[in-house]
Amino acid sequence: MFSIAMKSRYKKLLLTICACLVFCMPFTASAQLNQDDRPYDGKLLRLSEILGAIHYLRELCGAAEGQVWRKQMQVIIESEGTTAIRRAKLVKGFNKGYRGYRRTYRSCTEPAKIAIDRFVEEGGALADLMLKETE
Repeated sequence: MFSIAMKSRYKKLLLTICACLVFCMPFTASAQLNQDDRPYDGKLLRLSEILGAIHYLRELCGAAEGQVWRKQMQVIIESEGTTAIRRAKLVKGFNKGYRGYRRTYRSCTEPAKIAIDRFVEEGGALADLMLKETE
């Protein structure tokens, strides 16, 4: 159902997110312990929303990936959710993306497929940008 090129883009997004997390963790560790906000939080929260939307839409369109996108979000929460408030913000972002598209799409349509492609591109770009900012 999905082309090899599309599968390659999804794999690239996952790998980029993983790399971003590896390089963001040292920055997070050096931040002040009592300060909850990070300079990249806006991008991270947007990435959370994107992962939620992709999780819903890919499953809707028959990708049969199981929980791969939710698991990727869990990795982000484990590495970036240093406080209960940060974890709650990340979960809220993921759920916002998931629920927003669950309300909009009940079947896999061409606009749903286009949305998936756009989210993969945006998510990859955000992860790349966050990675570059932490180098």
